[in-house]
Amino acid sequence: MSTRVVRRSSDTWKVNGLELCVHRFRDEGARPTGLTLLLLHGFLDAGSTWDLVAEPLARSGHDVVAPDLRGFGRSARVGAGSYYYFPDYIADVAALVDALAPARLGVVGHSMGGAVAVYYAGACPERVERLALLEGMGPPANAPELAVTRMETWLRQMKRIERAPRRLSSMQDAIARLVANHPRVPREVLATRAPLLTREEPDGGLAWAYDPMHRTTSPLMFQVDAFKAFLERIACPTLVVSGGPHGWHPPDEAERAARLPRAEHVELPEAGHMMHWSAAGELAERLGEFFGRGSADAGAASAERERGPGKAGERDGEGGAARGRE
Repeated sequence: MSTRVVRRSSDTWKVNGLELCVHRFRDEGARPTGLTLLLLHGFLDAGSTWDLVAEPLARSGHDVVAPDLRGFGRSARVGAGSYYYFPDYIADVAALVDALAPARLGVVGHSMGGAVAVYYAGACPERVERLALLEGMGPPANAPELAVTRMETWLRQMKRIERAPRRLSSMQDAIARLVANHPRVPREVLATRAPLLTREEPDGGLAWAYDPMHRTTSPLMFQVDAFKAFLERIACPTLVVSGGPHGWHPPDEAERAARLPRAEHVELPEAGHMMHWSAAGELAERLGEFFGRGSADAGAASAERERGPGKAGERDGEGGAARGRE
C-alpha cells in the first residue's frame, strides 16, 4: 500500500448564486491520469465523507473533487422563500463541472447523488466518460393519487419549519445517533464521520451541518418514466454497485438498470447502503479498476494520435472489439 500523503483542500465556489464547498483530493506524487472524478454524496451526507474512497482514487492519479451539495455540509443554504428542488442540484453540478473538469470527467453518485448523476449524465451524455452509481437508481415510484397528499404534507410542514440547526448535546451524542441510523457501519468508522457531518455554532454548541428544510417532504413527485428516459440517454460505460441484501433497492431496480445502454454490475454483499463507509477499501478498489480502464483507453487513443496514420483498419478493429467488451 502506498505511503504517499494525499493532499486535501476545501474551497468555496460561487455557483448559481450560492457558495458551495468543494473538497479536493490530490496525490502530487502520482502520475496524473487526466481524469477528474466528481463524487456526489447522498441525502443528509456531505462531500467530505468520501475521504475513505477519495484518497485511494487520488493515489491512482485522478483529480478527485467532492462537493457539499446545496444545503448540506459547509455549503450555503437557500434563502427565505426558496426550496430545494431537484433540478437545482443538476444545475449546480453542471456549473461545477464547467469550472473544475476542463477535459475528461468521471462521475460517482451515491444514493440521492446517484439520481443527480443520472439526470446530469442523461442531459449531458457527451460530457461524462464513465459513471458509477452506488445504489443510486432513484426512489420508489409514486402512484399519481399521492401527489395531493404530498402537497398537503409539504404545506403543513412549511408552516412550522424551523430553520435553526438541529442541536446535539455533544459529539458522543452525534456518534450515538449515527450508530442508531447505520448499524452496519462499525462504530469506529462512524466516530470519524461525525465531525464531518456536524458544525460548531457561534455560541459554541454543536449541530448537524445540513439545513433542516431537507427533512420536509418535497411537493414534487418522482417521475419514474422520466427517470428511465434519462437512463436510456447515458452513453458512457456505467458501473452499478449494490450493497447487497441490506442495501437500498426500489422494487423495479432491475428494470431501471436495464435501461442503461452500457451497464455492468457489482455487488458488495455485506456493505449495505452506506458502502463508502462500511466497505470503503473494497469499493475504492472496484472504482479504481473501473475508472482505470477509461484512463487506459484514453492513453491508447493519445498514443494512436501520436503514431499518426498507418494500419488504421487494424487499430480500428481492435478498438471496436474493446468497446464491445465494456
